[in-house]
Amino acid sequence: KFQRINQFLNLNLSVMRLIKVIPILITFAIMAGCTKEDEQGTGAESGFIIDHTSVKLSAIPSTYIEAAKENLHIAYSHTSHGSQLTTGMSGLISFKGPSFSWNNGGNDGALDLHDYAIEGDLGNPDRTAWAARTRTYLAANPDVNVVMWSWCGQVSTATEADISTYLNLMEELERDFPGVRFVYMTGHLDGTGLTGNLHRRNEQIRKYCRDNNKILYDFADIECYNPDGTYFGDKSPDDGCNYDTNGDGSKDGNWAIAWQNSHTKGADWFDCTAAHTQPVNANMKAYAAWWLWARLSGWNGK
Repeated sequence: KFQRINQFLNLNLSVMRLIKVIPILITFAIMAGCTKEDEQGTGAESGFIIDHTSVKLSAIPSTYIEAAKENLHIAYSHTSHGSQLTTGMSGLISFKGPSFSWNNGGNDGALDLHDYAIEGDLGNPDRTAWAARTRTYLAANPDVNVVMWSWCGQVSTATEADISTYLNLMEELERDFPGVRFVYMTGHLDGTGLTGNLHRRNEQIRKYCRDNNKILYDFADIECYNPDGTYFGDKSPDDGCNYDTNGDGSKDGNWAIAWQNSHTKGADWFDCTAAHTQPVNANMKAYAAWWLWARLSGWNGK
């Protein structure tokens, strides 16, 4: 009788120990299934933001530059402001060499980027035509796996509802074309500062992208910083890099010209004729574009 009681007690103790150990075993199993890459995410699997921290060209591994040229087929649509990216990318080829070559079709080992792929921009001819045009384009170009549209000046006058329309149309395109990565974008600076409508609408886009794990090319954020990371966003900068140095309401400084004058052309920056802005701003937009292409090709940005 006592032996049976001891056996019963020992069994209960064993079960209790097992119950205590199970959560620990589950935790170890979960940790074993998560790699460092899973924790960080990769450009091919998760959302991310391209901004002023994404302008260090030398930080991009060459393997992912090559991967972008091998795997991406990009349609980029824009008008004048959006051309700053591709103007900078063209100048970058002479500045850093053929590794950064691009053309429509990806000929001779270049990045396949169809510039001005679709007519108009995110607000031209209206705030919705771009989405229908994107659908038509993708139906005719099934190889395209990246679509990016740029604003011109329409975010400055956009209402909260206008931006919601943009975000909803992007969401619908993502749902209907799951094999295509759609890149969101903020509007360029207009000199109205942190209290202006442009900033509020850009913040609306940023929050949506953060909350919903989207890919964002933060055009405006890049314009708020010089290449050394000095911030001018609280000085009402505009798209030409002009800003108010002393808060008197006058745009009496230009961070890009000042930076160019203190650095060596051809070594620290390259000249290019960029619409509405200074060369070094287009330089940074090009560096950030290649950061984007690398992230889309699987680089985690680290």
